[in-house]
Amino acid sequence: MGIGLAYLALGVFSGFLAGLLGIGGGLVIVPVLTAIFTVQQFAPQYVVHLALGTAFACILFSSTASFWAHHRHGAVRWDIVKHIAPGILAGVVLGSTVVAQIPGMYLKLFFGGLEFLVGTQMLLDLKPRTHRQLPGKVGMIGVGGFIGAVSSAGGIGGGVLSVPFLLWCNVTLRDTIGTSAAIGFPIAAGGTIGYMINGLAIKGLPAFSLGFVYLPALLGVVAASVVTAPLGARIAHRANGPWLRRIFALLLYAFGIKMLWVAWV
Repeated sequence: MGIGLAYLALGVFSGFLAGLLGIGGGLVIVPVLTAIFTVQQFAPQYVVHLALGTAFACILFSSTASFWAHHRHGAVRWDIVKHIAPGILAGVVLGSTVVAQIPGMYLKLFFGGLEFLVGTQMLLDLKPRTHRQLPGKVGMIGVGGFIGAVSSAGGIGGGVLSVPFLLWCNVTLRDTIGTSAAIGFPIAAGGTIGYMINGLAIKGLPAFSLGFVYLPALLGVVAASVVTAPLGARIAHRANGPWLRRIFALLLYAFGIKMLWVAWV
């Protein structure tokens, strides 16, 4: 019962952040699931892989609820999504195949560093200068491939990279958040498929796993996140809360320290 409640609580928080910030929620889901799976005594060499695969499957649902809420506010640039999605799908499937072969310790180090990087960006509210337009179709595919590959290693919905990129290309902040949420869907779809396929042949995974996707955690997180993601999206269109970003940045620092500590010991 305690583990089930932990999954639901994680879904409430990660879904809200997905809608509010357009980040997909993976920055919260991965470290928390890593800790929960460790408590459940899953095979330690596959704990992070399971957290990554399950996070992508969770984001698949929360991103749908999030981008649909933004779409109803007219804040999704579907022309951008259409051109960047092919590169994202290729990058994330290829990246997840490579990540499946990397030892868990190195993934923890990578993710801990990513938490610090994103936390610093949010804490200081660093934004690129807007001085150019979106690249052509080939350029968008290349950018998508890069975002997908990096996202596959961090279990993130892509907002960490897509938001700065879109702002740099003179897309309005309102459209950037909504479009980033929509971009999270192909990232999550590719990541889910990649981690499922690459985990099917692995022995020693817990019961009720579909490759590197742990179904009980997926159901618990999704049940709550699909409710809170639209709520976060509504708040994003009504309020400006820099204080919330700063609080979230400090939370990311805490998660980063935890992941690096676990990797070190």
